[in-house]
Order: sequence, then structure tokens, then C-alpha cells
Amino acid sequence: MVRADLSDLAAFAAVAHHRSFRRAAAVLGLSPSALSHALRGLEERMGVRLLNRTTRSVAPTEAGAALLERLGPALDEIAQAVTEASASAGRPTGTLRLNAPHSACRLVLRPLVARLLSAHPGIRVEVANDDALSDIVGEGFDAGVRFGERVALDMVAVPLGGPQRFAVVAAPAYLAVHGMPQRPEDLAGHACLRQRFPGGGLFAWELERDGVVPALDLDGPLILGDQDLIRLAALDGIGLGLVFEAEVAADLAAGRLVRLLEAWCPPFPGFHLYYPGRRQVPAPLRAFLDLVRRAEP
Repeated sequence: MVRADLSDLAAFAAVAHHRSFRRAAAVLGLSPSALSHALRGLEERMGVRLLNRTTRSVAPTEAGAALLERLGPALDEIAQAVTEASASAGRPTGTLRLNAPHSACRLVLRPLVARLLSAHPGIRVEVANDDALSDIVGEGFDAGVRFGERVALDMVAVPLGGPQRFAVVAAPAYLAVHGMPQRPEDLAGHACLRQRFPGGGLFAWELERDGVVPALDLDGPLILGDQDLIRLAALDGIGLGLVFEAEVAADLAAGRLVRLLEAWCPPFPGFHLYYPGRRQVPAPLRAFLDLVRRAEP
């Protein structure tokens, strides 16, 4: 009986923690309808309502909050015991949920995830491409990827993929008509392709040389939401783009794009993998952290 109810108790704890059937279902690998059915069965067996549900929100009742307070430590201990048993057998298992911007997925995550899956067949990885500054804890992710300065202070951050560098690029056809900017100030007279984040802010072109950071007055005919789209627009001759150097290495080598203002694009600390600073790190995340740390120079 206890063994049969344990999964339902864990399901209740997930829903109560995330305040959402959808988010909890994603974490548990269930459908929202199956999760709702399990919770109704638990409430019927216990004879008490544990969750207040509306079309827009879910929140624990007084009885549910009291149960959650007692359940949390117990479920953490069970999870830790399973994690330690799995690790001792040398076979970490489970799902690793990562949240990362599109560029990080292409530039640094893809090869690391491939190595993780090859080394640990029992691990499943789910990656959400997300350029917004999402709450990884609230959304049920194990870890996320951001630039170091955007990582919250209460998170543990690990360098991921080494330093990065931006490149200002344009197609030869565009430069033949509009000329080549020689200084950052010249960008004011060019069509600059811009990137807008999901939260609404525009990505700032931050150029720098010997400690000098010029104030840039940029304008252009096209705003996009992804670096790869900016690369394609630059290839089409629409304007100048600021993209990660690695994203356009092949285009530069083939002459499809020309690099501009290279001296004003120094290397900078790149992406960081970050996760909540807690004692009990899930086995899949621990295996991935080990791989990331070994890969760092």
C-alpha cells in the first residue's frame, strides 16, 4: 500500500511546489490529465482536499500545505538514497532538463550532450531552447545556461565552453554598395541588424578596444529573434550583423561574409552552466557537471 501511494505523494508534492499541473507533469514525465487523475484518487483515499484548483491557478489547501511541509524532506531523502545507489553502481539514470539560449545550444551544449549520452545510456536529456531569462527552478529545470553576469547570486555557476568572441559581419554585395565601416562611429550610417529578446529588450552591440567602449547609435531595417536568422540576413545583403564568431567561421572562410572592426571585438568570458546551490544534486546533473569540468581547459 505504501509503495503504491509513494508515486501519488511525489506527484502531489510536484504540483504543490510548481503550482501548476503542466509544469509538474513535464518534470514527472506524465500528461497533465494523468497527473490530475492521480491527485483526485489520492484525495479520495485520504478523504481530504489537498489542492484548490481554478482554470488559472493551483494552490495547496491548509491540509495540503501541512502535508507538503512534512513530505518535502522525506521525498528528498528518498531521492538522495536512489541517487547514491545509482551512482555507486556507476550507472546514473534519470532525466536531465536543461534551459539554454539557442546560440549556447549550437555552440557549446550539442557536443557535450552527445558525449554525456554516449557515456551514460541510462540518462535522458531534455533541452529547452529559451532566450528569455526564465526561472529554472520554477519551470522545473535542473540547470540552465547564461552569460556569467546574468546568473543569480544564489546559483552555482560553472564555466561552459570557454571564452567567446563576437564578430561584425556583412556580405560583399552589401559592402560594395555601402562601403566598409572603419571605426565604430561609422556604424551610424549603416543598416545594422538587431536582435530582440523574448522579454522585449534589444541586444546591445558592445564593442571595446583597450578599455574604450564607444557609444553606438545603431539603426536598421530588420529586427530578428535569433542569431542564426541574423547570419542569414547578413548573407542576403540586408545589413551588418553582430554574431558569435563561431557561428560565422565557415562563412568567413568561404568569403560569403566579410569581418569588420575585428580589433573592437575582444574575447570575453562565455557561457556558464548554473544550477541551484543545494546539497542533493540529481545524478544526471552530477554526471553532466563532471563532464563539463573535465572539458574545461
